[in-house]
Amino acid sequence: QEHLVESGGGSVQAGGSLRLSCVGSGYTYSSDSMGWFRQVPGKEREAVAAIVSDGSTSYTDSVKGRFTISRDRARNTLYLQMNSLKPEDTATYYCVADIGDPYINAIQALGGISAGEYNYRGQGTQVTVSS
Repeated sequence: QEHLVESGGGSVQAGGSLRLSCVGSGYTYSSDSMGWFRQVPGKEREAVAAIVSDGSTSYTDSVKGRFTISRDRARNTLYLQMNSLKPEDTATYYCVADIGDPYINAIQALGGISAGEYNYRGQGTQVTVSS
């Protein structure tokens, strides 16, 4: 059975940091791309970051320079390091895997996340940033 399990969310003050982790198990995929999106109740999904097979990454403008996506293939784990957090970063964060086709680039992968074009999604982890 396929699983993506996120952890690392919590409550922090503005300016603080969190590192989200997403451990994957039990699934096979055709596309080696993974990423994160966030969602606030009543609002659209917002793609945050993507990483593809060659290690290239892409970020939404609002998190560039503050967030870093990375992965440890040996541990089947995806990370999102979030620094200089702002209240507007408050959301539930989800990791996703198997985005688009095997040759997708990082920018396309980010667009694929926005469009819901992924095959696996975790259960989400809440991030709350207070001012």
